[in-house]
Amino acid sequence: MGRSARGRLPDGAPNPVDVHVGSRVRLRRMLLGLSQERLGDALGLTFQQVQKYERGINRIGASRLWDLSRVLGAPVGYFFENMNEAVARSSPRQLVDSTAGDGEGPGFVRDTIPPDPADPQGDIGHREVLELVRAYNRITDPVVRRRIYDLTRTLAVIPGLGLPGRVPSGDDTWSEEVRDDAEQV
Repeated sequence: MGRSARGRLPDGAPNPVDVHVGSRVRLRRMLLGLSQERLGDALGLTFQQVQKYERGINRIGASRLWDLSRVLGAPVGYFFENMNEAVARSSPRQLVDSTAGDGEGPGFVRDTIPPDPADPQGDIGHREVLELVRAYNRITDPVVRRRIYDLTRTLAVIPGLGLPGRVPSGDDTWSEEVRDDAEQV
C-alpha cells in the first residue's frame, strides 16, 4: 500500500503548512549554527529524519514540535510565524473542506502558492540574513543592540529601502515613533 495522503495536497505533494513549519525549523537551526546531525542527536533522531522534517516531507507531530521548541529555544508559535494566507488556507482541514463538491472551495490550492508579499525578495533563508542575525546576536551591549534594531526598523520605511510607511512594532502594530523618525529622514 502507498503512502498516506492525509494532510497532503491532492497531487500527493507535502502540505505547504508542513513545508513552512519545516523551513522555520531549518531557519532556527541555522541561526543557532547547528548541523542537522547535531539537532538530530539532541532529539534522538537521525540527520535524515531532521532533513525530512525541514523539507516538509514528514509531518511534525505535536510532541516532536514541543521537543523542537525546547531544543531550539523558540516558542511553538515561532514555527508558524510569517505564514502567508495561501499557505494557511492549505491546512489539511481546509483541503478536506474544499474537496467537498466541485473541489474549488475556499481552501482549494492550485499548483503553486504565490510568494509572500511581506517578503518580496524571499530573503528569509538567505545566507545574508543568517549572517546578519548571527552578528547581531554577538553584540553584548543591550543599548547598542537596541539602537541597531531601531536603525534597521527606521531604514525599512524609507522609500526605496524597505516597506514604505510601515514598520511593525513588537506587538504587531505600526510604531508611530519609528514612522515619525523615518519621515524626518
